[in-house]
Amino acid sequence: MELVSRLLAGDAAALARAITLVECDPPSPRDLLAAIYPYAGKARVVGITGPPGVGKSTLVDQLATAFRQTHAEVGVLAVDPSSPFTGGAILGDRVRMVRSSADPGIFIRSLATRGQLGGLSQATANAIRLMDAAGRGLILVETVGAGQAEVDIMNHAHTVLVVLAPGLGDDVQAIKAGILEIGHVFAVNKADRDGADRTSSELEAMLEMAPDRAAGGWRPPVVRTVARDGRGIPELVQKLDEHWDRRQPELGAWQRRQAAAELAELVGAMARSRLQDWAVKSGRWEEVLDAIVGRRLDPQRGAETLVSHYLNCRPGEDQGSKTGGRIGRRKDA
Repeated sequence: MELVSRLLAGDAAALARAITLVECDPPSPRDLLAAIYPYAGKARVVGITGPPGVGKSTLVDQLATAFRQTHAEVGVLAVDPSSPFTGGAILGDRVRMVRSSADPGIFIRSLATRGQLGGLSQATANAIRLMDAAGRGLILVETVGAGQAEVDIMNHAHTVLVVLAPGLGDDVQAIKAGILEIGHVFAVNKADRDGADRTSSELEAMLEMAPDRAAGGWRPPVVRTVARDGRGIPELVQKLDEHWDRRQPELGAWQRRQAAAELAELVGAMARSRLQDWAVKSGRWEEVLDAIVGRRLDPQRGAETLVSHYLNCRPGEDQGSKTGGRIGRRKDA
């Protein structure tokens, strides 16, 4: 396939085309993904997450430029909110990446969330693989402005950088936030603003109380930055590099956990799709739905009934003969 050959050769236009193919509906082209898969798995992935308005895009712009000093090719995936009209990315992040967009060695691509929760796009994993196979040795993945539960980036990145800023609101709420629990490095951006000292000290106090610190685990550092003018960027890069070095002995185990999580997700989605397709075509879906609406069956039991019938049925066999009559029949009927 010509597209694959060009992509593996590092052709930016081929990479852009490939990402478009895996992002669009219908689902990603299997032949393309299968062809590049053996060539992926080499890149270092850094995820950048945090609440809206903390300056993630400007910080990513600075980091991409800084990492170009040690990496020949850098990739940036900016996951943007979807347009409510077209479903595409709004591209707000790309507007702020002025420095890196002028460097031909930095490939920047926006992905639309398309309503997907978790702060990422469904196409993120495949887009990372495409950039990896195309020779981008370091890939920065910026999530959409994430809330407490949107922590999917931990399944894609070797290092998670959580970006905060002074004046975000309830400090206790920030400490409870799920995104703080997955961070390997923290940046207090806009550190020239009032409240930066307080935000930094509270973060450090929270990290000190983390349960694995006594066991000698990695203690996430807190770095103050002002991304607008590049202050703190060298120190931040140094801490990200230190975490990468620290993670080397466990990369194999991390890759296995990542593969297991993705496999489980895909198997679940495939099984759900096939089961529901069978249920609709066989008429069982409407039968169970009628029983639930009629209060003859609760949703949990209804789902168990469909799964049981699906597992017991054989292709070409009359479904009713295997299941013994109508679903949700009253005991006194």
